[in-house]
Amino acid sequence: QVQLVESGGGLVQAGASLRLSCAASGRTFSMAWFRQAPGKEREFVATISWGGGRTLYADSVKGRFAISRDDVKNTLYLQMNSLKSEDTAVYYCAAGPITAASSRIQDFGSWGQGTPVTVSS
Repeated sequence: QVQLVESGGGLVQAGASLRLSCAASGRTFSMAWFRQAPGKEREFVATISWGGGRTLYADSVKGRFAISRDDVKNTLYLQMNSLKSEDTAVYYCAAGPITAASSRIQDFGSWGQGTPVTVSS
């Protein structure tokens, strides 16, 4: 399995922007971002296919977040704009053995340790 390390989380005010990064130890196929707020289940945020040709977003972040990947650097990104208090969560990077973009947790076999994002209102 590939090792994943997230970075870029922090404490920001509502309306601000953050960019999360996820460094992979090797080649990856489809990748995604999930998040988990305190007391809630882990939920899908965004995904990108192998090669980057297809992306999918949760309705709650569509138009505000953008997922991208740099396969030369083996790095996944999540640009988060117009942050809201409800975006507060630990954000996890995931890599799957599948090549297609997917919103399903079970399609991803490698996970990072998470990076916390706190948005104050």
